[in-house]
Amino acid sequence: MPKVSRVREGRVRARRCAVQALYQWQMQQESAQKIVNEFEECRELIKVDLIYFSKLVCEVAANFEELKQSLLVCLDMDWERLDLVERSVLLLSAYEMRFCQDIPFQVVINEGVELCKMFGTVEGFRFVNGTLDQLAKNMRPAESKVSA
Repeated sequence: MPKVSRVREGRVRARRCAVQALYQWQMQQESAQKIVNEFEECRELIKVDLIYFSKLVCEVAANFEELKQSLLVCLDMDWERLDLVERSVLLLSAYEMRFCQDIPFQVVINEGVELCKMFGTVEGFRFVNGTLDQLAKNMRPAESKVSA
């Protein structure tokens, strides 16, 4: 397998684990680092980019209020009514949209939709797609305008 594909696969797997860890973080209200440590100790994290996984979970937690505020303007419902899986996916995607400028916004949206299809409610991916599309317009207006 080419190196680029292994790197991509490791990041995709890191995102999957991060959604689960962020879900747990919201449910248990423990420190993000403690949850990362538990994941690394107790789960078989095969082919997961562990550095990226840890970065996603810890940085989403550290930037929670900023990420939440950026999402609130894109939502048509109260934050508390959001499904925790969809909330976790949106937070992770908002982090990548805001802080990972090297990842094209279309990739962030696609990964978020795929994560929601994997872990979320039946129609949740549609909601996540629309929310992330609006978020891209807000956070990366020049980039999203070029591809429109």
